[in-house]
Amino acid sequence: MKEKIIVIGAGLSGLTAARELERKGFDVQIIEARDRVGGRNEAIVSKSKLKLEIGGQWIGANQTEMFKLCEEFGLQLYPTYNEGKNILFINGKVIKMGSQRGAIPKLNPFVLVDLDRAMKRVEKMAQSINLKKPWVHPKAKEWDGMSLEVWIRKNIYTKTAKAYFRIVAEAVFSAEASDFSFLHFLFYIKSGESLETLLSVEKGAQEYRIDGGTQQVSQKIAESLAAEIVYNVPVTKIEQTENEVTVYSNTQYWKAARVVVTLPPTLAGRITYVPQLPALRDQLTQRIPTGSVIKINVIYKEPFWRKDGLTGQVASFEGPVKVVFDNTPLISSLGVLVGFMEANDGRTATEWSEKQRKEATLKCLVKYFGEQALDYIEYIEKDWMKEDFSRGGYGGHFNTGVWTAYGEHLYQPFKRIHWAGTETSDIWNGYMEGAVRSGQRVANEIGMITPQEQLSFQS
Repeated sequence: MKEKIIVIGAGLSGLTAARELERKGFDVQIIEARDRVGGRNEAIVSKSKLKLEIGGQWIGANQTEMFKLCEEFGLQLYPTYNEGKNILFINGKVIKMGSQRGAIPKLNPFVLVDLDRAMKRVEKMAQSINLKKPWVHPKAKEWDGMSLEVWIRKNIYTKTAKAYFRIVAEAVFSAEASDFSFLHFLFYIKSGESLETLLSVEKGAQEYRIDGGTQQVSQKIAESLAAEIVYNVPVTKIEQTENEVTVYSNTQYWKAARVVVTLPPTLAGRITYVPQLPALRDQLTQRIPTGSVIKINVIYKEPFWRKDGLTGQVASFEGPVKVVFDNTPLISSLGVLVGFMEANDGRTATEWSEKQRKEATLKCLVKYFGEQALDYIEYIEKDWMKEDFSRGGYGGHFNTGVWTAYGEHLYQPFKRIHWAGTETSDIWNGYMEGAVRSGQRVANEIGMITPQEQLSFQS
């Protein structure tokens, strides 16, 4: 009889774990709180019949596992629109700059020198991090004891360069520079290869999109599984004995040999555990909050910005929409701009009405692209902070002191409970690639347990 494993969560990490476990001969069941697969990947069809992504959408750089999945399932990749000039909006003015990787904006020479020096410095420090054990670095406690904001104030001198790094924090983490540790910032840079890679379209993390949306990857994996997926069932309790584990919802329960929890740490901490989680694992879940983000798609009769020689990409020093991309589907006569209200801007806007958010969005787009931005067809928003089973996006970020005090407990199993999810990945942490890799890791972890260990109840 095959040993049974329960996987909690049908996002990319859970589905990948289930797939790999099945390949290793395990009997797998997936419990999902939502009525769909995909987790933080979600596609919808607009009133104008466009299929739009309201969750994670870009893949690129060397995200090899995502590329393999797209190839396996015959999903078509196409490049993010990157022809023309990008917009840097600063001090109430539009500055146009090249869209190629490494393009230099027309800024004060002192700002450029300050910015270049700071970026090279963080890149050098990031490359010295041990991704599997960030806390072993000789300066780990020093770097983990300060936020990125503290480092900015101490090491960057011009106002504009400081503001640029703060925008980076919002764009990459959906958080303020004061929200997470400088060690986590360095870890994240190396996890995603380099800061320039994280920020770039060309040879960067935003290089490609999937025709029809990234949720298809989860749907295709789910279709390939023998495992049953139980939908609309939030898990409330996990109870362990020496021989088995029982997973409870409010109305049902399931028994298995082991369980894989793929929820973001802050949500995993809301489950009741019997026996209780180790103190440090429990405290860890309280210290990795998700980012604050509202994703907004605005649909137009055509991508008018392209005629003006613009890529549709914006980095603005003024909010609430500071980051914008061309989000037009591969084949469409319509045009789509996607913008983000993030960090403090997102936290403020989540308490506004949709009408207020729409007005604020359009005001920003007019500043960047002109009055044509008012002539829209549809406005579509997704507030991930209000999503019951995400409570934010894009991923969890580590507060000051977390890596050095709790890092060893991030994916260390607790008896028969194993942990996955993009927040547990050393490579491409926080991205879809990281989610897939975490699923592979946990399946290998379970597959390597010896028969003797299977019988033991380790503390």
